[in-house]
Amino acid sequence: TQRVPIQPGQSFKFTVLETLDRIKEEFQFLQAQYHSLKLECEKLASEKTEMQRHYIMYYEMSYGLNIEMHKQAEIVKRLSAICAQIIPFLSQEHQQQVVQAVERAKQVTMAELNGIIGVSHLYSP
Repeated sequence: TQRVPIQPGQSFKFTVLETLDRIKEEFQFLQAQYHSLKLECEKLASEKTEMQRHYIMYYEMSYGLNIEMHKQAEIVKRLSAICAQIIPFLSQEHQQQVVQAVERAKQVTMAELNGIIGVSHLYSP
């Protein structure tokens, strides 16, 4: 093949156009990358908001359960005090029966708890 002689200044124009094309391609690539990263960032921000919402919900549930546990512990303490006050007025035979019943009531197994929890979930609102 025959080469066309390059006129003075022609090669400069060609390299400038090539450079501009490369810059344009790289800019488009960076723009696409920016758009992709922006979408990823928006997705992560949305997930973060959702995680914060779940955290608050679980915190509130945990706080409520903690309050309920303390309330139940206080009820147990008061009922135990009532039993301790009443037991001496019972006959010796009834005292033994009540003390044994109270001791049996304190022996709650995990299987019983799971059964109670399972049943309460069926009837809870």
